[in-house]
Amino acid sequence: MPRVSVAAGARLHFGFQNLSLAHERLYGALGVGIDDPAVEVIAEPAEDVSVEMDGHGAEPRSHGVADAPTPDTPTPDALADIRRYASDACSLLDVPGVSIDVRTTIPRHVGLGSGTQLALATVAAVARSYDGEPAVRDHAPRLGRGGRSGVGVAAFEDGGFVLDVGHPTSRFTTHRPETGEWTVPAVAARHPIPDDWRFLLVLPDAEPGRNGDDEDRSIRAAVERADPDVADRIAGIVTRRVLPAIVEGRVDAFGEAVADVGRLNGAWYADEQGGVYRPPVGGIVASLSDAPAIYGAGQSSWGPAVYGVTDATHAAAALEAGEAALEAAGVDGTVRIVAGRNQGARIEARRNR
Repeated sequence: MPRVSVAAGARLHFGFQNLSLAHERLYGALGVGIDDPAVEVIAEPAEDVSVEMDGHGAEPRSHGVADAPTPDTPTPDALADIRRYASDACSLLDVPGVSIDVRTTIPRHVGLGSGTQLALATVAAVARSYDGEPAVRDHAPRLGRGGRSGVGVAAFEDGGFVLDVGHPTSRFTTHRPETGEWTVPAVAARHPIPDDWRFLLVLPDAEPGRNGDDEDRSIRAAVERADPDVADRIAGIVTRRVLPAIVEGRVDAFGEAVADVGRLNGAWYADEQGGVYRPPVGGIVASLSDAPAIYGAGQSSWGPAVYGVTDATHAAAALEAGEAALEAAGVDGTVRIVAGRNQGARIEARRNR
């Protein structure tokens, strides 16, 4: 049986198309795959489940923290997540066990989709180590993933810009079905991210974003109050601005459009997160929005990750704008420039050591 390496990039989540129960379909997410940070795991068959750390990620530029550890380095919590996903994957696939070496992980609960990418990388690695097919879209619901947004699963499969169809409101209402009882939303539109586009990623040192039961409660509360007129406005932005911009490769128009989608989503979440953006994201987004090198900025998912849309020509200036935004907000953190990812997870066999 082979040793199998699986590497998958993070994703940015720009928001949902609809949270109102007044419309026929709920959610409908849009986002992009990015190549950094990333998760990489190496798996081989075993008699039981074991997980260990082996290697670490590259150091990003940091602001205000001397000798700051890279946020890609696996943490004990991340290792515990992978151990749980590995156990679940072995049960799903009816195999005895797996030994996993964890090379890098995506920071947990910061808005970059770490949970989905960890879960899918793990189940794909276990399946391939036993010469099976990854079938991540089929397995995702049983691992608790894809219950609202399908962007993370779609980014793992093929990367790019993704718009998904959402879920029927009649099934999801304010409560999603039990784990494993949903279908990951199908991809309505996928387009490659132009090669010269870049994304500024700002990770302020702040409390983790909503996750687990807290996230479920916040989403339910937002759905119960959501104004359907906001969804109508977002639909116009997506069809008349976001999609034309990605197809035509107009980075400035794309940045402005997804930033507007994010602001409108923030109106739905304002009571849950303390404003259109959660603290301290609002100040960082405001600073980036004034920077000439940034075409649009916003909060990815529940944050605190902040993105800025830029291009290769303006990457250095965008990086400086990110550092200045952290300083203006009075918080420490890290900044990096990342490219879009137009391919799915890399899955390959490796020679035994």
